[in-house]
Amino acid sequence: MNGEEEFFDAVTGFDSDNSSGEFTEANQRLTGVIHVDTSKSNGIGKVGDGPPQENGIQKHRTSLPAPMFTRSDFSVWSILKKCIGLELSKITMPIAFNEPLSFLQRITEYMEHVYLIHRASRQPQSLERMQSVAAFAVSAVASQWERTGKPFNPLLGETYELIREDLGFRFISEQLKFWGKSVEAEPRGTITLELLKHKEAYTWTNPTCCVHNVIIGKLWIEQYGTVEILNHRTGDKCVLHFKPCGLFGKELHKVEGYIQDKSKKKLFMIYGKWTECLWGIDPVAYESFRKQERRGDSLRKTKPDDGPEKADGDVVDTVPESQETVQVIPGSKLLWRVNTRPPNSAQMYNFTSFTVSLNELETGMEKILAPTDCRLRPDIRGMENGNMDLASQEKERLEEKQREARRERAREEAEWQTRWFHRGSNPYTGTPDWLYAGGYFERDFSGCPDIY
Repeated sequence: MNGEEEFFDAVTGFDSDNSSGEFTEANQRLTGVIHVDTSKSNGIGKVGDGPPQENGIQKHRTSLPAPMFTRSDFSVWSILKKCIGLELSKITMPIAFNEPLSFLQRITEYMEHVYLIHRASRQPQSLERMQSVAAFAVSAVASQWERTGKPFNPLLGETYELIREDLGFRFISEQLKFWGKSVEAEPRGTITLELLKHKEAYTWTNPTCCVHNVIIGKLWIEQYGTVEILNHRTGDKCVLHFKPCGLFGKELHKVEGYIQDKSKKKLFMIYGKWTECLWGIDPVAYESFRKQERRGDSLRKTKPDDGPEKADGDVVDTVPESQETVQVIPGSKLLWRVNTRPPNSAQMYNFTSFTVSLNELETGMEKILAPTDCRLRPDIRGMENGNMDLASQEKERLEEKQREARRERAREEAEWQTRWFHRGSNPYTGTPDWLYAGGYFERDFSGCPDIY
C-alpha cells in the first residue's frame, strides 16, 4: 500500500506511516500480517472516495444464514465417559461444540476496534499514544465474552485474508503447523505494533483465557493475568492487571493498571472492564479518590452514556453475577467502549457484528481469494448454513486428508514449506518469530496446496 500505513503484526509489528507487521499466536503455530492505512482513514470508518468494500462486498451482512445449533443435547462429560481408555487422538468431539469460524478468523477479531490504532497514530505525545495502545490491547479480547464455541482448528497451509477499506486495514494469516487432534488453541505469541510515523514499536502478550465448566455446568469465560506493553523507543511501559473472578464475582472482568516512564514514575492510571470499557485518570486524582473510598465515602456511578471526557469512536463453578457497571472516578477520560452486539447475537454463537462478517462469501469472491482461504472450507460453510451432518462429514474428510498428506511427506522425507511467512527474529525482542515474506496481495496463487 502506498502512503501512510500501519502494520499490526501478529508477531511483528504495526505501523502508522509506511510500515509492515505480522501476527503470530498459539505457540507460533500460525502467523499473520496486518497493514493499516492511516493516510486515508479518519479513524471512524470512512476511507477514500469510493464506497467501502471488502473483496467486492459493498455492505456487510448483519446475520448468519442459519441460527446456532442447540448444544443442550450434548455433554462433554457424557462423551468422555465413553472414551475412557482410548487415546486422545481417537476421540472426536461433536461438531456442535464448534462455532462456524476458523481459528485464523477468530484471531482477526483483534481488529474490531482498529480505530484505536488510528487514534494512537494521530497523537503527538507518547503518553497519549500508549493510552490508545493499551485500550487496543484490552479491546482485543472483548469479543471472547460469552463465546463458548470452539473455532475450527486450521488445516496446515490454511490462510485467511480480510480487506476492510472502510476500517482502513488489510490482513493475511497462514497456518504453520499440523495440529492433528489438539483439543484447544492457547494464544501465547508476542504481539508487535509499529507506529512508523513516530518510529515506535510496542510489544505485549495477551492475558490467560480460562473457560469454566468444560465438563459439566454452564460454560463461562474469564481473562486473568498481567499484560505488560513496552514502548521500545521511550522505555514507557503500561502494566495491566486482568483480575481473576474472586469471591462472589466481585472482581469479574476488572482491569486495573498504570503507565510508567522508564524511571518507573507513574504517569497515568487505567481501570475498567474488558467486557465494557476502559477509563484513565491522573495518578494524583486516582489516589485521592481511593483514599476517600477507603474512608467509606460513597462512590459515584455513571450511566453508560454519562460521565467525563469521551474519546474518539467508541465442583461446578457458579457463573458469577456481573456488577452493574464500572464506577467512574470524576475527571476520568474514556479510552474505549465496547461495541454493542446485534440483538440476535445469542442465536449467532454470541458473535459481534464484526465477527458475523468474517466468513462472508459472495459470488465471485472465490476467484479472488487464495484456494487455501478458510472461507472455502466446506465443513465451516456447512455448519454456518445449518447443515450439521454435512459439516461433520466434511470435517472428518479434511482431517483425514491432512493426515494422509503428512504421511506422504514423511515417506518422501519432505518438510512442509510455508508460503507467505519465513522464520526470523523479532527485531525488538530478539525472540524467534515469523516474518511476512511479501507477495500475497499480488495474488499469484499457482503454488498453493490442495487442502480442501
